[in-house]
Amino acid sequence: MADDKVLIIMTSGPDTPRRCATPFFFATLAAAMDYEVTMFFTIDGTQLLKKGQAEKVFPKEGGKPVSGFLQDALDADVTFLACTASMELHDLTAEDLIDDVKMVGGATMWQIAEDCKTVLTF
Repeated sequence: MADDKVLIIMTSGPDTPRRCATPFFFATLAAAMDYEVTMFFTIDGTQLLKKGQAEKVFPKEGGKPVSGFLQDALDADVTFLACTASMELHDLTAEDLIDDVKMVGGATMWQIAEDCKTVLTF
């Protein structure tokens, strides 16, 4: 197990906006604390990676959109992985996704989780 690795599994999406900012905030915070952070997007979380979608999701009325939190995480070098099965569930292709997202199979999540000190799920 690596003491410097964190995995955040993101299952929440546009239908639950109040759950969408915190995972990105925690990822950015952990990266600032020198953890190696990976976010694995599955189920509805994958929808947040669709171009233009995170700009439409607001955790708090009048607040900043999820896209701001998402960009903060990317700027902090958080790795974004999209589950190919959930992409298929939502009819998403690689061209539909924002830049800097790698598509992986579900087994990848298990492999990463085995090597992490902390695993969070949202």
